[in-house]
Amino acid sequence: MMESYIEAGKLTSKIRDEASKMIKDGALVLDLVNYVESEILKNGAEIAFPCNVSINEIAAHYTSPAGDKTTFKAGDMVKLDLGAMVDGHIADTAITVIADGNIDENYTQDEINLHEEIVEASAAGLEAAIATARAGVEISKIGAAVHEAISEYNLNPIFNLCGHSLEQYNLHAGISIPNYDNNDNYILEEGQAVAIEPFATNGEGIVNDAPGHYIFSYMANRPFRMKSTTRVLKYIQHNHKYVPFSGRWITDEFGERKGAIALKQLSDAMAIYPYAPLREKKDCFVSQKEHTIIVEKEGCIVTTI
Repeated sequence: MMESYIEAGKLTSKIRDEASKMIKDGALVLDLVNYVESEILKNGAEIAFPCNVSINEIAAHYTSPAGDKTTFKAGDMVKLDLGAMVDGHIADTAITVIADGNIDENYTQDEINLHEEIVEASAAGLEAAIATARAGVEISKIGAAVHEAISEYNLNPIFNLCGHSLEQYNLHAGISIPNYDNNDNYILEEGQAVAIEPFATNGEGIVNDAPGHYIFSYMANRPFRMKSTTRVLKYIQHNHKYVPFSGRWITDEFGERKGAIALKQLSDAMAIYPYAPLREKKDCFVSQKEHTIIVEKEGCIVTTI
């Protein structure tokens, strides 16, 4: 088990670092997510969830639909979040990159400085969390460490986003790791796998749903009159039953029209759960940094360093 976590972590960190170089002015988001997902598969691992590429005020849960024409603009705050599985054991990691290019054409120097501080703040929050994590610690103490580190930049964490425990083929295994002191006295245990992901913002620190649905999870079997929708559901049950999947994967497999109709019907019937992109409440900038750790008696192993 430990070997699989370590192997998945090494792979995701390598792909993360290579993919980060693609975040440049004018580059397509679709090219980035295709690269990340194809590299995971090429290396013999499985995709733990669709590659998330969330820009500026969007904190999470955006991945390209088929034919996506969204491009990066120099100076954009781009959150790249990816995950891979080896024998079902998950590595989940994220980084925020300021899109390369002639930044001063789009942002003032004060705005550029602010962007850099927001990115530094989430990184500082992650460092503080890792330094706090060990067997026997209450998870609220990890949240308090994150909040304190981000507050030193006069910024807020995202209070309604959190890290999570990991189990085999289970991305969100029931334990939430807060980004502030939420008074949760749950105690971490030796050997647990946990993804810690502080978000920092110059806004209020709350995210709300934005329009659109691009990522989904299987929920339950349901009967449908349309044979094409039934075929899509069976495909999801066979290929994506345990971890989130991209709507793009479905439209690529079944065609844009049939795939989109099926996703809508499946969502309406609660056969699948649609995740909306998450936008900062005041449309302010958001950064993220994430590592997967294995809890030890006196600290933790960071698998995605």
